[in-house]
Amino acid sequence: MQGGVRTSTWGLVSTIKAEAADILDFAAWHLDRGAHRLFLYLDTPCPDAVPHLKAHPKIRVIETDRAHWQKRRGGRPQKHQVRQALNATRAYRRQAGDLDWLIHLDVDEFLWSEGGLATTLAALPDQVLCARARPLEALAGGFDGFKAPIPPGPDQDRIAARLYPRFGSYLRGGFVSHVQGKLFLRTGLSDVELRIHNAFVGGEENPGQQDLPGVDLCHLHAATWASWLEHYRYRLAKGSYRADLKPARSHAAGGVTLHQLLTSLEAESGESGLRLFFDEICADSPDLRARLDAEGLFRSRALAKMQARQRQFPKYG
Repeated sequence: MQGGVRTSTWGLVSTIKAEAADILDFAAWHLDRGAHRLFLYLDTPCPDAVPHLKAHPKIRVIETDRAHWQKRRGGRPQKHQVRQALNATRAYRRQAGDLDWLIHLDVDEFLWSEGGLATTLAALPDQVLCARARPLEALAGGFDGFKAPIPPGPDQDRIAARLYPRFGSYLRGGFVSHVQGKLFLRTGLSDVELRIHNAFVGGEENPGQQDLPGVDLCHLHAATWASWLEHYRYRLAKGSYRADLKPARSHAAGGVTLHQLLTSLEAESGESGLRLFFDEICADSPDLRARLDAEGLFRSRALAKMQARQRQFPKYG
């Protein structure tokens, strides 16, 4: 309770492989938003960030080296998605006792809310056990531009064609990244297993779920062309563009996976083919902003990450 207003404590867990500045930006942003605890599992060493993270009273750093995994699993799981789920579940079961809510986030995901998250979460009815923050996807190369997903319905295909005439039919909701968003889960529940986008409680998936009002998950999946290209090969092999993911529409309806599309573009035209895709789907431009705005899908979300980092970690850099 703050000033007579009911509030909830919340925290996040993340498995991170990133540069020091990106890790500190992510941590600082959510501390500024009122996070009570951050559980940061470093998937690879980051000696430039660790001293600053460990010095902060609200951050718990877990360096997942070989000894860490050998002790807990008999070896490091090969897939990073498995490592993410195991770390998130462990944080929920063993470390989140002083929180009311916990969410799993990636280092390129930033929670944005119209009001304070602590009061928004506290206002949820008691029967709501899971609260989903829906995603926005960043327009690459801009400062504040994001797009909301195309809503499902009979006009979805027509809207996609107006926004992205060449490649829109290959995407879910016009996004190159996920459209599921991420889930806050109430703490104190038994038999919990966290996944990347969902939670199982006693074997039931996402019990008592509702969308979190006034909250966006701002996803910086493609901040710039250079960063997108840098991550492209890994995502194609093991991440969000991998071959085993389903297409936006069924194969029977003529759908192909994003993996198939990007592989085909690269085979036919090399990097210029990938750039053609990126420029239509991801790149910020006045024309795309106008088209998104006409469909009610443009969002302006200025994320002052550097300022947050300077406040929370003044000795860095």
